[in-house]
Amino acid sequence: MSDDISKVVLQPIKDRKKGKKQIANVSRGIVHVHATFNNTKVYISDTAGNVIAWASAGKVNFKGSRKSTAYAAQVVGMEAGKRAKTYGMTEVEVRIKGPGAGRESAVRGVMSAGLEVSSLKDVTPVPHNGCRPPKRRRV
Repeated sequence: MSDDISKVVLQPIKDRKKGKKQIANVSRGIVHVHATFNNTKVYISDTAGNVIAWASAGKVNFKGSRKSTAYAAQVVGMEAGKRAKTYGMTEVEVRIKGPGAGRESAVRGVMSAGLEVSSLKDVTPVPHNGCRPPKRRRV
């Protein structure tokens, strides 16, 4: 009976070493600014949409209500712009989404990092009477 049962040999799992992705020199890109009421995030991608650099207010050490300020958005834009410049990016088109306080400040930060803005587009989604919005605050 024991001759019929073949032995199962377990092999050790090989450790995979994850390295940084090699990103080629990219001269043109797209800056996606996502400005909410509580935070501002900036993603910089190449023209195909692959994210090269990103930053958010929490990533650059703003916590709590300070994340929603215009100054935090400017610092976020500068940080993301500096990271994108390390990949050789020089010219970007900006797409802004959301109602937050850091909309224009984030773009100003990207420009001060040394990136040239070729076009500016507002891509905030507007509902065609979809979901009911949250109630108004009574302060």
